Amino acid sequence: MLTPRKVYWPAINLVGPGSVKFVGEEVKKLNLKKALLVTDKVLNQNGVVKQITDVLDQDGILYTIFDEVKPNPTTKNVHDGLAVFQKEACDFIISVGGGSPQDTGSAIGILVTNGGNIADYEGIGKSKNKSVPIVAISTTAGTAAEVTINYVITDESRKIKMIMVDPNCLATIAVNDPELMLKKPKGLTAATGLDALTHAIEGYTANGAFELSDAIAYKSIELIARYIEKAVENGSDLEARSGMGWGSFIAGLCYSNAGLGIVHSMAHQLGGEYDLPHGVANAMLLPYVMEFNMDACPQKFADVARALGVDTSSAATVEEAAQMAVDEVRRISKAVGIPPLRESAFRVEDVEKLAENALKDACTGANPKAVTKEDIIAIYMKAYNDAPVPVGAN
Repeated sequence: MLTPRKVYWPAINLVGPGSVKFVGEEVKKLNLKKALLVTDKVLNQNGVVKQITDVLDQDGILYTIFDEVKPNPTTKNVHDGLAVFQKEACDFIISVGGGSPQDTGSAIGILVTNGGNIADYEGIGKSKNKSVPIVAISTTAGTAAEVTINYVITDESRKIKMIMVDPNCLATIAVNDPELMLKKPKGLTAATGLDALTHAIEGYTANGAFELSDAIAYKSIELIARYIEKAVENGSDLEARSGMGWGSFIAGLCYSNAGLGIVHSMAHQLGGEYDLPHGVANAMLLPYVMEFNMDACPQKFADVARALGVDTSSAATVEEAAQMAVDEVRRISKAVGIPPLRESAFRVEDVEKLAENALKDACTGANPKAVTKEDIIAIYMKAYNDAPVPVGAN
Protein backbone atom coordinates (compact mmCIF):
# COMPACT_ATOMS: atom_id res chain seq x y z
CA MET A 1 0.00 0.00 0.00
CA LEU A 2 2.93 2.36 0.63
CA THR A 3 4.61 1.53 -2.70
CA PRO A 4 4.48 4.41 -5.22
CA ARG A 5 2.79 3.60 -8.51
CA LYS A 6 2.73 5.05 -11.99
CA VAL A 7 -0.81 4.80 -13.33
CA TYR A 8 -1.34 5.22 -17.07
CA TRP A 9 -4.47 5.82 -19.14
CA PRO A 10 -5.47 8.15 -21.98
CA ALA A 11 -5.89 11.84 -21.21
CA ILE A 12 -9.38 11.92 -22.74
CA ASN A 13 -11.84 9.01 -22.58
CA LEU A 14 -15.16 9.10 -24.44
CA VAL A 15 -17.37 6.26 -23.26
CA GLY A 16 -20.99 5.28 -23.85
CA PRO A 17 -23.61 5.30 -26.64
CA GLY A 18 -23.02 8.13 -29.11
CA SER A 19 -19.66 9.15 -27.65
CA VAL A 20 -17.94 8.93 -31.06
CA LYS A 21 -19.78 12.12 -32.03
CA PHE A 22 -17.43 14.12 -29.77
CA VAL A 23 -14.25 13.04 -31.58
CA GLY A 24 -14.13 15.98 -33.98
CA GLU A 25 -14.40 18.66 -31.33
CA GLU A 26 -11.69 17.00 -29.21
CA VAL A 27 -9.36 16.75 -32.21
CA LYS A 28 -9.87 20.44 -32.99
CA LYS A 29 -8.83 21.35 -29.45
CA LEU A 30 -5.48 19.67 -30.14
CA ASN A 31 -4.94 21.62 -33.40
CA LEU A 32 -4.33 18.44 -35.38
CA LYS A 33 -4.53 18.68 -39.17
CA LYS A 34 -4.71 15.32 -40.95
CA ALA A 35 -5.20 11.76 -39.74
CA LEU A 36 -4.08 8.40 -40.99
CA LEU A 37 -7.21 6.34 -40.28
CA VAL A 38 -5.93 2.81 -39.55
CA THR A 39 -8.48 0.00 -39.88
CA ASP A 40 -9.27 -3.23 -41.74
CA LYS A 41 -11.18 -3.90 -44.94
CA VAL A 42 -14.18 -5.50 -43.23
CA LEU A 43 -14.87 -2.44 -41.09
CA ASN A 44 -14.29 -0.17 -44.09
CA GLN A 45 -16.72 -2.15 -46.22
CA ASN A 46 -19.50 -2.78 -43.68
CA GLY A 47 -20.14 0.86 -42.85
CA VAL A 48 -18.48 1.13 -39.43
CA VAL A 49 -15.68 3.35 -40.72
CA LYS A 50 -18.25 5.55 -42.47
CA GLN A 51 -19.93 6.20 -39.10
CA ILE A 52 -16.64 7.76 -38.03
CA THR A 53 -15.70 9.52 -41.26
CA ASP A 54 -19.16 11.14 -41.29
CA VAL A 55 -18.25 12.72 -37.93
CA LEU A 56 -14.84 13.78 -39.25
CA ASP A 57 -16.35 15.25 -42.42
CA GLN A 58 -18.92 17.20 -40.42
CA ASP A 59 -16.17 18.72 -38.29
CA GLY A 60 -13.79 19.37 -41.17
CA ILE A 61 -11.12 16.90 -40.05
CA LEU A 62 -8.92 15.71 -42.92
CA TYR A 63 -7.95 12.01 -43.15
CA THR A 64 -6.68 9.28 -45.42
CA ILE A 65 -7.74 5.65 -44.92
CA PHE A 66 -5.29 2.76 -44.54
CA ASP A 67 -7.34 -0.45 -44.35
CA GLU A 68 -4.71 -3.16 -44.88
CA VAL A 69 -4.58 -4.40 -41.27
CA LYS A 70 -4.74 -8.18 -40.82
CA PRO A 71 -6.48 -9.93 -37.86
CA ASN A 72 -3.04 -10.63 -36.36
CA PRO A 73 -1.19 -7.53 -37.63
CA THR A 74 2.26 -8.04 -39.08
CA THR A 75 5.44 -6.04 -39.38
CA LYS A 76 4.54 -5.49 -43.04
CA ASN A 77 1.18 -3.97 -42.06
CA VAL A 78 2.99 -1.56 -39.76
CA HIS A 79 5.63 -0.44 -42.25
CA ASP A 80 3.10 -0.16 -45.07
CA GLY A 81 0.97 2.07 -42.85
CA LEU A 82 3.99 4.17 -41.91
CA ALA A 83 4.72 4.76 -45.62
CA VAL A 84 1.16 6.01 -46.19
CA PHE A 85 1.37 8.28 -43.10
CA GLN A 86 4.53 9.89 -44.44
CA LYS A 87 3.38 10.13 -48.06
CA GLU A 88 0.09 11.78 -47.07
CA ALA A 89 1.76 14.23 -44.64
CA CYS A 90 -0.39 13.12 -41.70
CA ASP A 91 0.25 14.44 -38.21
CA PHE A 92 -1.89 12.06 -36.12
CA ILE A 93 -3.53 8.64 -36.18
CA ILE A 94 -7.12 7.49 -35.79
CA SER A 95 -7.24 3.73 -35.17
CA VAL A 96 -10.64 2.11 -35.72
CA GLY A 97 -11.42 -1.47 -34.77
CA GLY A 98 -10.51 -4.13 -32.27
CA GLY A 99 -7.03 -4.98 -31.10
CA SER A 100 -5.50 -5.39 -34.55
CA PRO A 101 -6.04 -1.83 -35.87
CA GLN A 102 -5.33 -0.43 -32.38
CA ASP A 103 -2.01 -2.26 -32.15
CA THR A 104 -1.08 -1.32 -35.71
CA GLY A 105 -1.86 2.32 -35.02
CA SER A 106 0.28 2.25 -31.88
CA ALA A 107 3.18 0.70 -33.77
CA ILE A 108 2.98 3.23 -36.61
CA GLY A 109 2.83 6.07 -34.10
CA ILE A 110 5.98 4.87 -32.36
CA LEU A 111 7.87 4.53 -35.65
CA VAL A 112 6.89 8.04 -36.80
CA THR A 113 8.61 9.62 -33.80
CA ASN A 114 11.36 7.07 -33.14
CA GLY A 115 12.30 5.56 -36.52
CA GLY A 116 13.80 2.15 -37.17
CA ASN A 117 12.06 -1.19 -37.56
CA ILE A 118 9.14 -2.16 -35.35
CA ALA A 119 11.06 -5.25 -34.20
CA ASP A 120 13.50 -2.86 -32.49
CA TYR A 121 10.82 -2.08 -29.89
CA GLU A 122 9.97 -5.61 -28.76
CA GLY A 123 10.00 -5.79 -24.97
CA ILE A 124 9.47 -3.20 -22.26
CA GLY A 125 9.96 0.55 -22.70
CA LYS A 126 12.23 0.45 -25.76
CA SER A 127 11.19 3.74 -27.39
CA LYS A 128 12.56 7.16 -26.40
CA ASN A 129 9.90 9.47 -27.80
CA LYS A 130 6.15 9.78 -27.34
CA SER A 131 4.06 8.61 -30.28
CA VAL A 132 2.26 11.09 -32.48
CA PRO A 133 -1.23 11.74 -31.08
CA ILE A 134 -3.57 8.77 -31.44
CA VAL A 135 -7.36 8.75 -31.36
CA ALA A 136 -8.17 5.10 -30.59
CA ILE A 137 -11.77 4.15 -31.42
CA SER A 138 -12.80 0.66 -30.30
CA THR A 139 -15.41 -1.33 -32.21
CA THR A 140 -15.32 -4.45 -30.04
CA ALA A 141 -15.66 -5.07 -26.31
CA GLY A 142 -12.53 -7.13 -25.95
CA THR A 143 -8.91 -6.12 -26.26
CA ALA A 144 -9.22 -2.66 -24.67
CA ALA A 145 -6.12 -1.81 -26.71
CA GLU A 146 -7.51 1.70 -27.02
CA VAL A 147 -6.56 2.42 -23.39
CA THR A 148 -3.43 0.35 -22.76
CA ILE A 149 0.34 0.81 -22.90
CA ASN A 150 0.72 -2.50 -24.75
CA TYR A 151 0.69 -3.48 -28.39
CA VAL A 152 1.34 -6.77 -30.16
CA ILE A 153 2.73 -7.26 -33.68
CA THR A 154 3.41 -10.55 -35.46
CA ASP A 155 6.88 -11.14 -36.83
CA GLU A 156 6.04 -13.19 -39.94
CA SER A 157 9.56 -14.54 -40.39
CA ARG A 158 9.82 -15.96 -36.85
CA LYS A 159 6.09 -16.78 -36.51
CA ILE A 160 5.93 -15.14 -33.11
CA LYS A 161 3.98 -12.29 -31.61
CA MET A 162 6.20 -9.47 -30.41
CA ILE A 163 4.94 -7.87 -27.20
CA MET A 164 5.67 -4.19 -26.67
CA VAL A 165 4.95 -2.60 -23.29
CA ASP A 166 5.52 1.11 -23.69
CA PRO A 167 3.83 4.16 -22.14
CA ASN A 168 4.91 6.16 -25.19
CA CYS A 169 2.27 4.38 -27.30
CA LEU A 170 -0.65 5.44 -25.08
CA ALA A 171 -3.54 7.02 -26.99
CA THR A 172 -4.35 10.67 -26.44
CA ILE A 173 -8.08 10.10 -26.92
CA ALA A 174 -9.82 6.76 -26.36
CA VAL A 175 -13.36 6.12 -27.60
CA ASN A 176 -15.54 3.22 -26.47
CA ASP A 177 -18.94 3.66 -28.14
CA PRO A 178 -21.23 0.59 -27.95
CA GLU A 179 -23.25 1.83 -30.92
CA LEU A 180 -20.23 0.91 -33.07
CA MET A 181 -20.40 -2.64 -31.65
CA LEU A 182 -24.01 -3.42 -32.53
CA LYS A 183 -24.81 -6.40 -34.78
CA LYS A 184 -21.32 -7.88 -34.54
CA PRO A 185 -21.32 -11.68 -35.21
CA LYS A 186 -21.84 -14.05 -32.29
CA GLY A 187 -18.42 -15.65 -32.66
CA LEU A 188 -16.60 -12.31 -32.62
CA THR A 189 -18.66 -11.12 -29.64
CA ALA A 190 -17.86 -14.30 -27.72
CA ALA A 191 -14.14 -14.21 -28.51
CA THR A 192 -13.67 -10.55 -27.68
CA GLY A 193 -15.82 -10.85 -24.56
CA LEU A 194 -13.72 -13.74 -23.22
CA ASP A 195 -10.61 -11.74 -24.07
CA ALA A 196 -11.93 -8.95 -21.83
CA LEU A 197 -12.76 -11.43 -19.07
CA THR A 198 -9.22 -12.83 -19.30
CA HIS A 199 -7.82 -9.32 -18.93
CA ALA A 200 -9.88 -8.70 -15.82
CA ILE A 201 -9.08 -12.04 -14.15
CA GLU A 202 -5.37 -11.96 -15.01
CA GLY A 203 -5.13 -8.30 -13.99
CA TYR A 204 -6.84 -9.05 -10.68
CA THR A 205 -4.48 -11.92 -9.86
CA ALA A 206 -1.26 -10.54 -11.40
CA ASN A 207 1.87 -9.85 -9.38
CA GLY A 208 1.50 -6.18 -10.19
CA ALA A 209 -2.07 -5.86 -8.88
CA PHE A 210 -2.72 -3.01 -6.45
CA GLU A 211 -5.65 -1.23 -4.82
CA LEU A 212 -6.97 0.61 -7.87
CA SER A 213 -6.48 -2.28 -10.29
CA ASP A 214 -8.23 -4.66 -7.88
CA ALA A 215 -11.25 -2.38 -7.58
CA ILE A 216 -11.76 -1.90 -11.30
CA ALA A 217 -10.94 -5.52 -12.21
CA TYR A 218 -13.61 -6.78 -9.82
CA LYS A 219 -16.22 -4.46 -11.37
CA SER A 220 -15.15 -5.49 -14.85
CA ILE A 221 -15.65 -9.18 -14.02
CA GLU A 222 -19.13 -8.39 -12.65
CA LEU A 223 -20.14 -6.50 -15.80
CA ILE A 224 -18.81 -9.08 -18.24
CA ALA A 225 -20.43 -11.97 -16.37
CA ARG A 226 -23.75 -10.10 -16.35
CA TYR A 227 -23.80 -9.18 -20.04
CA ILE A 228 -21.63 -11.47 -22.18
CA GLU A 229 -24.23 -14.13 -22.87
CA LYS A 230 -26.88 -11.49 -23.62
CA ALA A 231 -24.55 -9.70 -26.03
CA VAL A 232 -23.69 -12.94 -27.83
CA GLU A 233 -27.34 -13.97 -28.09
CA ASN A 234 -28.62 -10.60 -29.32
CA GLY A 235 -26.08 -8.43 -31.11
CA SER A 236 -28.52 -5.51 -31.17
CA ASP A 237 -29.00 -5.36 -27.39
CA LEU A 238 -27.60 -1.90 -26.66
CA GLU A 239 -27.73 -2.37 -22.89
CA ALA A 240 -25.69 -5.57 -23.14
CA ARG A 241 -23.27 -3.95 -25.58
CA SER A 242 -22.89 -0.97 -23.23
CA GLY A 243 -22.25 -3.25 -20.25
CA MET A 244 -19.63 -5.17 -22.23
CA GLY A 245 -18.12 -1.92 -23.46
CA TRP A 246 -17.66 -0.65 -19.91
CA GLY A 247 -16.39 -4.05 -18.75
CA SER A 248 -13.79 -4.20 -21.51
CA PHE A 249 -12.77 -0.55 -21.03
CA ILE A 250 -12.07 -0.82 -17.32
CA ALA A 251 -10.42 -4.24 -17.69
CA GLY A 252 -7.99 -2.51 -20.03
CA LEU A 253 -7.26 0.19 -17.47
CA CYS A 254 -6.58 -2.60 -14.96
CA TYR A 255 -4.23 -4.84 -16.90
CA SER A 256 -2.37 -1.98 -18.54
CA ASN A 257 -1.23 -0.98 -15.07
CA ALA A 258 -1.17 -4.31 -13.18
CA GLY A 259 0.05 -6.74 -15.84
CA LEU A 260 -1.34 -10.04 -17.12
CA GLY A 261 0.00 -13.60 -16.91
CA ILE A 262 0.62 -16.82 -18.76
CA VAL A 263 -2.83 -17.09 -20.34
CA HIS A 264 -1.65 -14.28 -22.58
CA SER A 265 1.91 -15.61 -22.87
CA MET A 266 0.55 -18.92 -24.14
CA ALA A 267 -2.21 -17.42 -26.28
CA HIS A 268 0.29 -15.16 -28.06
CA GLN A 269 2.10 -18.28 -29.30
CA LEU A 270 -1.11 -19.78 -30.70
CA GLY A 271 -1.74 -16.54 -32.55
CA GLY A 272 1.80 -16.25 -33.86
CA GLU A 273 2.14 -19.88 -34.95
CA TYR A 274 -1.38 -20.65 -36.21
CA ASP A 275 -2.96 -17.20 -36.73
CA LEU A 276 -5.58 -18.17 -34.15
CA PRO A 277 -7.78 -15.22 -33.07
CA HIS A 278 -6.43 -13.85 -29.81
CA GLY A 279 -9.68 -13.88 -27.85
CA VAL A 280 -10.39 -17.50 -28.81
CA ALA A 281 -6.86 -18.53 -27.80
CA ASN A 282 -7.26 -16.85 -24.41
CA ALA A 283 -10.63 -18.47 -23.81
CA MET A 284 -9.31 -21.94 -24.66
CA LEU A 285 -6.54 -21.61 -22.07
CA LEU A 286 -8.06 -19.48 -19.30
CA PRO A 287 -9.61 -22.13 -17.00
CA TYR A 288 -6.52 -24.35 -17.18
CA VAL A 289 -4.19 -21.52 -16.23
CA MET A 290 -6.58 -20.45 -13.46
CA GLU A 291 -6.35 -23.96 -11.97
CA PHE A 292 -2.57 -23.90 -12.21
CA ASN A 293 -2.36 -20.50 -10.49
CA MET A 294 -5.07 -21.09 -7.92
CA ASP A 295 -2.90 -22.19 -5.01
CA ALA A 296 -0.76 -19.04 -5.34
CA CYS A 297 -3.69 -16.74 -4.45
CA PRO A 298 -6.80 -18.80 -3.58
CA GLN A 299 -8.56 -15.88 -1.91
CA LYS A 300 -8.31 -13.83 -5.07
CA PHE A 301 -9.82 -16.61 -7.14
CA ALA A 302 -12.59 -16.99 -4.56
CA ASP A 303 -13.22 -13.26 -5.04
CA VAL A 304 -13.37 -13.87 -8.80
CA ALA A 305 -16.08 -16.49 -8.26
CA ARG A 306 -18.20 -13.99 -6.37
CA ALA A 307 -17.61 -11.30 -9.01
CA LEU A 308 -18.79 -13.80 -11.61
CA GLY A 309 -22.06 -14.05 -9.69
CA VAL A 310 -21.44 -17.45 -8.13
CA ASP A 311 -22.92 -18.15 -4.69
CA THR A 312 -19.90 -19.46 -2.78
CA SER A 313 -21.70 -19.89 0.55
CA SER A 314 -21.66 -23.68 0.18
CA ALA A 315 -17.86 -23.77 -0.13
CA ALA A 316 -16.24 -25.30 2.95
CA THR A 317 -12.82 -23.79 2.14
CA VAL A 318 -11.44 -20.87 0.20
CA GLU A 319 -9.99 -23.39 -2.25
CA GLU A 320 -13.46 -24.76 -2.97
CA ALA A 321 -14.71 -21.24 -3.61
CA ALA A 322 -11.74 -20.63 -5.93
CA GLN A 323 -12.58 -23.76 -7.90
CA MET A 324 -16.08 -22.38 -8.42
CA ALA A 325 -14.52 -19.52 -10.39
CA VAL A 326 -12.84 -21.99 -12.73
CA ASP A 327 -16.06 -23.94 -13.16
CA GLU A 328 -18.03 -20.77 -13.97
CA VAL A 329 -15.49 -19.64 -16.56
CA ARG A 330 -15.78 -23.06 -18.20
CA ARG A 331 -19.58 -22.75 -18.20
CA ILE A 332 -19.50 -19.27 -19.75
CA SER A 333 -17.03 -20.36 -22.45
CA LYS A 334 -19.19 -23.30 -23.40
CA ALA A 335 -22.38 -21.21 -23.33
CA VAL A 336 -20.99 -18.68 -25.81
CA GLY A 337 -19.56 -21.34 -28.13
CA ILE A 338 -15.80 -21.26 -27.53
CA PRO A 339 -14.34 -24.51 -28.96
CA PRO A 340 -11.71 -26.60 -27.14
CA LEU A 341 -8.03 -26.35 -28.06
CA ARG A 342 -8.09 -29.72 -29.81
CA GLU A 343 -10.46 -28.25 -32.43
CA SER A 344 -7.93 -25.56 -33.36
CA ALA A 345 -4.81 -25.79 -35.57
CA PHE A 346 -2.70 -26.63 -32.48
CA ARG A 347 -0.19 -29.44 -33.14
CA VAL A 348 1.19 -31.51 -30.30
CA GLU A 349 4.58 -31.68 -32.01
CA ASP A 350 4.89 -27.89 -31.67
CA VAL A 351 4.31 -27.76 -27.94
CA GLU A 352 7.94 -27.51 -26.83
CA LYS A 353 8.63 -24.56 -29.14
CA LEU A 354 5.40 -22.87 -28.07
CA ALA A 355 6.29 -23.32 -24.41
CA GLU A 356 9.82 -21.97 -24.88
CA ASN A 357 8.49 -18.82 -26.54
CA ALA A 358 5.71 -18.41 -23.96
CA LEU A 359 8.29 -18.51 -21.17
CA LYS A 360 10.10 -15.55 -22.82
CA ASP A 361 6.89 -13.58 -23.35
CA ALA A 362 6.65 -10.18 -21.63
CA CYS A 363 3.45 -11.22 -19.83
CA THR A 364 5.02 -14.18 -18.03
CA GLY A 365 6.74 -12.13 -15.34
CA ALA A 366 3.43 -10.87 -13.95
CA ASN A 367 1.97 -14.36 -13.48
CA PRO A 368 1.11 -14.90 -9.78
CA LYS A 369 2.94 -18.23 -9.70
CA ALA A 370 6.46 -19.03 -10.91
CA VAL A 371 6.34 -21.13 -14.04
CA THR A 372 8.72 -23.41 -15.95
CA LYS A 373 8.72 -24.60 -19.54
CA GLU A 374 7.51 -27.98 -18.31
CA ASP A 375 4.58 -26.32 -16.52
CA ILE A 376 3.55 -24.56 -19.71
CA ILE A 377 3.81 -27.75 -21.74
CA ALA A 378 1.61 -29.50 -19.17
CA ILE A 379 -1.02 -26.75 -19.33
CA TYR A 380 -1.10 -26.80 -23.14
CA MET A 381 -1.53 -30.56 -23.11
CA LYS A 382 -4.21 -30.54 -20.41
CA ALA A 383 -6.11 -27.92 -22.41
CA TYR A 384 -5.64 -30.05 -25.54
CA ASN A 385 -6.87 -33.17 -23.77
CA ASP A 386 -9.60 -31.17 -21.98
CA ALA A 387 -8.36 -32.31 -18.57
CA PRO A 388 -8.34 -30.17 -15.40
CA VAL A 389 -5.01 -29.03 -13.96
CA PRO A 390 -4.72 -30.32 -10.37
CA VAL A 391 -4.51 -27.58 -7.74
CA GLY A 392 -0.91 -27.21 -6.61
CA ALA A 393 0.56 -28.66 -9.82
CA ASN A 394 4.14 -27.72 -10.54
